[in-house]
Amino acid sequence: MSESADFIRLDAESVKVLAHPLRSRLVGALRLHGPSTATALAGELGTNSGATSYHLRKLAEVGLVIDTGEGDGKSRVWAAASRSTRFENSDFDEDEDAATAMGWLERDWLRHFTDKFGRWLDVRPSWPAPWRDRAGMNDDTVLVSADQLRELHEEIGAVIERYRRVGQGNPDAKRIATYLIFYPVDMDKAPRR
Repeated sequence: MSESADFIRLDAESVKVLAHPLRSRLVGALRLHGPSTATALAGELGTNSGATSYHLRKLAEVGLVIDTGEGDGKSRVWAAASRSTRFENSDFDEDEDAATAMGWLERDWLRHFTDKFGRWLDVRPSWPAPWRDRAGMNDDTVLVSADQLRELHEEIGAVIERYRRVGQGNPDAKRIATYLIFYPVDMDKAPRR
């Protein structure tokens, strides 16, 4: 697994550990809210601190979370090891268990995205018009090769990176979730290998 403060690239071992409902949520909560104890995370995620502590240790074994060294015993403080997760599905072609785990994980992320975006739709009327007008969903189609799709993904990633901290110090700035989802429109017409 390659890693930096910005991202961790999942490998077969780490994806099998991450593909668990509580573990995925723990990493997400630490990324969203910052370092925390197992007890506080358990309260936030509606579980018990024993299970939370166990799963944090499992995540730490594969480098997805870290013990910050703060606190002690049951009040150890944990942090996400990186800001995001990256992977390529073909990384798991030789490991059926890892490929299955990755498939489960992506579907879990999709369910949580649906819940989160649905929550935005529920609260959107209470937000000012500029936010209601700009935070939402769009769709479009493009005609690209696999190599061009990689370039598109990288270009959009560079734009997001540029805006990552541009609002710091601005009281009107809000953290915004971004999701990049690409899929073929003609799904039944797979290209030859």
